[in-house]
Amino acid sequence: MSTLLRARRLLTERGWLDDHQLRIEEGLIAAIEPVPAGVTTWDAELLCPAYIDTHVHGGAGVDVMDEAPDTLDRLAMHKAREGVGSWLATTVTAPLASIHSALARIARRCLSGGPGAQVLGSYLEGPYFTPQNKGAHPPELFRELAIAELDRLIAVSQCTLRTVALAPEKPGALEAIRYLRRQGVRVMLGHSAASWVQTRAAFDAGANGLVHCYNGMSGLHHREPGMVGAGLTDSRAWLELIADGHHVHPAAMRLCGSCAKERLVLITDAMQASGQPDGQYSLCGEEVTMRGGIVCTASGGLAGSTLALDAAVRNMVEHAGVLPEEAIHMASLHPARLLGIDNQLGSLSVGKRASLIALDSGLHLQRIWIQGQALSL
Repeated sequence: MSTLLRARRLLTERGWLDDHQLRIEEGLIAAIEPVPAGVTTWDAELLCPAYIDTHVHGGAGVDVMDEAPDTLDRLAMHKAREGVGSWLATTVTAPLASIHSALARIARRCLSGGPGAQVLGSYLEGPYFTPQNKGAHPPELFRELAIAELDRLIAVSQCTLRTVALAPEKPGALEAIRYLRRQGVRVMLGHSAASWVQTRAAFDAGANGLVHCYNGMSGLHHREPGMVGAGLTDSRAWLELIADGHHVHPAAMRLCGSCAKERLVLITDAMQASGQPDGQYSLCGEEVTMRGGIVCTASGGLAGSTLALDAAVRNMVEHAGVLPEEAIHMASLHPARLLGIDNQLGSLSVGKRASLIALDSGLHLQRIWIQGQALSL
């Protein structure tokens, strides 16, 4: 069965195509071609690749660490309503047994499929951090790096563990980075007090980039550029960015857009309060409070976000001065390249999976197709 979608503008890796149509066959993009003369009806104002959120802890009142059997299904539907076609379920610092249990649940959902946005695998955020920039992570549960332990995590995940976050100044960090990269696992650096030199050494060892740039790391100083300076100036580094205006000031968002436009990966870092009303929630086993959409610990520190990825795209356009197509790439093509799946997802191209979204002229979501199937929102 073939599906034909006609758009006033269609976004490819090379830019916009006006008055084009896209044909879907068996869940793949079969053709992209000009709309025939005389066509007066359109399926989309803007037809774009579905977003990929590589860093998600929760939303819709649930958390990736929850054991309830419908947790990942509920979260996958919640993400699809933001225009997300695929995502990484992200764990937090917790007892090792709890992390193993979460990785196993994510693996089952990843391999079996289900409703909503596609689960691409897992992202391990913690417990390999240092206390100085712990964020909401409980430092008493931080662990030292050991290859045997990492190997066990990969095995428990049935090789669906896609990303590991760690602090590069920890003993054995460079060896761990090299090991993980040999296993095909991406490594992001964060929740760390590492220096510029230590961060650059981690990039030399194969680390892929920074966890939520600016947050939970040594900042930029003119005599010690720190982790932020290393990430902004190293062309090898992908930079996750929580573009909500709270975690990162709009001027700092603009700086990322100026220094690392082709290396920015928009993420939500969303926790269970995303899409929910203000009130009390939990993260990393600690009670947190959301007021005005901002979640904080009892001590006043930020505790994850409630950002939606489609809002992050609009924020980059409105507050960081990037072009709409650039912001869309930051939430689709760039995360696909980071994960090494840009031959399948991340842009509209013949032969790739038909995961795409229809947006209005203000970049608000109208419709979403995942693996060629229209999803009811």
